[in-house]
Amino acid sequence: MANHPNHHEAAYLSLMRGLRELDLSGSFVPSDLVLIGDHAFPLAMNSQGQVPMAASLYGKGRIVVLGHEGYLTAFPALVENALTWLRGDGSDNRSVGVHRNVGSLPESIARSGFQTQVVEEFSGDLGFGVYVTDAYSVGADPKALVAFLKAGGGVLIAGQAWSWAADHPRENTLHQFEGNRVAGVAGIYFSGNVGEVERLPVYPQIPASWMAAMLGKDFEDDLEFLLQGVSEFLIPDGLLASEVLIHGQLAFPIGTTDNGRPFLAGAYYGQGRVIVATHEGLLGRQELAPFWKNAIHWLDEGRQGVIGVSLDHALGVLQQSGLTCQKSGFRKDLSVFVCSAYSGDHAQEIQNFVAEGGGLLIGGHAWYWAQTNWGKNPLKHFAGNKILNKMGLSLLGATIPSGKYRAPDPKQAIKDNYHFRHLLTRFASHVTAGENLSKQEEQCLKKLGDDCSSYLRMKAHDSCFYTQVVSTLTDVLKKSGMPQVSEECPVKHPKDHLLLSVGTEVYKTCRDPDALLPYLIKDTPLLPVVYNQRINIDVKTAGEKEWLSTGLYLSPGMKTHISIPAPMVQKGWQIQIGCQTDQLNADELKRPPRVHQQVAVTAEMMQVWNLWGGLIYLVAPPETKVSGVEVVVQMAVPAPYYKSGVTTAEAWSLLRTAPSPWAELEFDNIILTVPSETVRNLEHPEELAQVWNKIMKAIADLAAKPEKFPRKERFVADVQISHGWMHAGYPIMCHKSSAAELVKVDHMRSHGLWGPIHELGHNQQRGCWEFPPNTTECTCNLWSVYVHEEVLGIDRSKAHPNMSLENRKCRARNYAKEGRMLNSWEMWVALETYMQLQDKFGWDAFKKVFAAYHEMSTFPGDNPGKMNLYAETFSQTVGMNLTAFFKAWGWPIQEATENKLSSLPSWSDHPMVQYN
Repeated sequence: MANHPNHHEAAYLSLMRGLRELDLSGSFVPSDLVLIGDHAFPLAMNSQGQVPMAASLYGKGRIVVLGHEGYLTAFPALVENALTWLRGDGSDNRSVGVHRNVGSLPESIARSGFQTQVVEEFSGDLGFGVYVTDAYSVGADPKALVAFLKAGGGVLIAGQAWSWAADHPRENTLHQFEGNRVAGVAGIYFSGNVGEVERLPVYPQIPASWMAAMLGKDFEDDLEFLLQGVSEFLIPDGLLASEVLIHGQLAFPIGTTDNGRPFLAGAYYGQGRVIVATHEGLLGRQELAPFWKNAIHWLDEGRQGVIGVSLDHALGVLQQSGLTCQKSGFRKDLSVFVCSAYSGDHAQEIQNFVAEGGGLLIGGHAWYWAQTNWGKNPLKHFAGNKILNKMGLSLLGATIPSGKYRAPDPKQAIKDNYHFRHLLTRFASHVTAGENLSKQEEQCLKKLGDDCSSYLRMKAHDSCFYTQVVSTLTDVLKKSGMPQVSEECPVKHPKDHLLLSVGTEVYKTCRDPDALLPYLIKDTPLLPVVYNQRINIDVKTAGEKEWLSTGLYLSPGMKTHISIPAPMVQKGWQIQIGCQTDQLNADELKRPPRVHQQVAVTAEMMQVWNLWGGLIYLVAPPETKVSGVEVVVQMAVPAPYYKSGVTTAEAWSLLRTAPSPWAELEFDNIILTVPSETVRNLEHPEELAQVWNKIMKAIADLAAKPEKFPRKERFVADVQISHGWMHAGYPIMCHKSSAAELVKVDHMRSHGLWGPIHELGHNQQRGCWEFPPNTTECTCNLWSVYVHEEVLGIDRSKAHPNMSLENRKCRARNYAKEGRMLNSWEMWVALETYMQLQDKFGWDAFKKVFAAYHEMSTFPGDNPGKMNLYAETFSQTVGMNLTAFFKAWGWPIQEATENKLSSLPSWSDHPMVQYN
């Protein structure tokens, strides 16, 4: 959770040493420089957010770019600083090569000990430490100068491209203007835009402005080339693509859904180009062959080189481009490399290959990786993003559905389509300068908030644009404040949605979170704290992570140190602050979308905090055993925390008044997390513990599992949850209004707990005897019926209105009357099938059936196969052929199943006979 400085700050301070002001108001009219990648940073920025001077790194070398050649003589102190920095740390080479067209550098350069040599053209054989040139004298082949830079040389290049661009209106300034063939490789481009001239102060840190986030190109000509003969994009059924986040100044959408979510995008990077398709299967689709032909030619840029294709299924389609396509791994001599996004091999080499002029076509999705790498961030850790992030593109865990999507109009695409950078700039101008947003822009603000949050989690602290985004959003939050969302003051407006989404991530990322906190959280009450609380760790986890309660709470923004025993460090343990792990995606919010925080335990002393505060947990990894050690929490707010067998009645009488707004009750097999006011009057938690212990024992009994759960179930009662009135999971989530029924014994015995037991039943469901979607909301109710009758003493007919005998008979009769169609056999109708079995054979039959499944290792993968196995298993368990009964319910019972069970007596008088 530590804040990270930008490592380019030291370079900036060296370059601007001794300077207080840069007077750019003279006769020199500079180019506005466009910066991309992780290493380029501005040295100066005017009031319009334009950059007339910048620096960057490439390979082992350094480069300084000035937006007009006149600046070489106008700012001698800056040039002297630049030569010193470009020479590199520890280098004693003071030899400077100067192209003859630059003329003489300021005399002060010689006085500072640099030896200058004027040359006709660059040569790497002359032994220079630094080379100075204007942007018009790079030469026809800049590769030698790029190689010099990459190997550790320093380059100072100055000039403007606006006059060249005016004289070459059909040329691509980014790639064809001479100076960009060197500076562009390092992520700094001379643009065709004229920079405004002003007197600029020299700031103590790298300058930033929300206006600096504008796009560097309109991409109309690129889209016209790429979309020639292309009217639509087809994502076929069965192919699930990812969404791509387009965040680079030179990145742009190519194919999007109807609501603007991109699945195909392109970008300029250095002197090369890249296209990303968010599923590798798209590269082999014949119906997309016209687009891939255009794409390969766009990436090749007329070189007519070799296209290396590492994907077998894409080779045939790409060969239709007319260029030489061959099966190949990565090679530096290729013109274009085609690969999947699933390998991080050669990541740096591929980035350099593109920066120096190569083309990259990369396909793959990140959603499966995100689902199977719980707790990891795809933007930071997914292999493809390690290549793509620097290029201004990132694959997300979000998915794109199959379908046909209309190709954009090149003339309207950038204007009409959502673009992260453009809308971020527009939103900042709305908040900072009061500019009005269009209706279309307002509709995209919620998505912008989600994308900002995703982008900020990239943690690209060395990227200048990343720090620009952080700075912009910090300024926005300070200007507007953050809506103080609550149940009484819900958030509905897209602007407030955005501010809530980004507030948490900006707080984690900005330079000074403590200074930002008062703009985010108002009126945080000062709660009494305890010090050096010792938490005994005694845990043995099975195959899943487990939260360990500490009984401690952190207020919003409150920081604490936690001392961790060495056996728990770097072993997959996490510290979690907050019990509300549901991420909300609703139009109306009663709390922020994401309010919990998790951090990996990487040291024996961890400092942690969370903007929204929350209960403190230790999260134990799967298959881990730790006992006999202590964790020490330096300072925290005590919470009402009752633990069966540990907390005495005397201790609870004090603990239930503890100041934390959240309380926890931990029993043998379940932990209830509820608002503290729910337990303030709970005098005898041991009575509640007895009831819950019986409930959980009954749940295990019916499931034919050991009485002690491998991991205690959890309930969390929240002001708002992600879906439904309650939903299963770890934890089970329910609304705050349901909290009281979880802790009142009299209410449980008189009115029952259908909803909570229903969710506990969901957590017992197994795919091998589940037939989704038919039984998803059905079989979980077996536990509701069982617990109400066996533990709470409430007959099934009274446990839920739908379980009255009249309703049950009506459902069975209507189902039979309407043709016994499986598409209507679901939820309550489906439950009646199981209830009829229970009426005849009792609960023991279900327990034995579940036990039989525990002994099985292989199962059918389809519903018909699974239904036949269930019919067979239940029949053999009760010693009766039930195939007629299941067929009467419309189950697809196979002849083979009937033959297997033919020797058993048939259940001929089953309840469905009456409806024949």
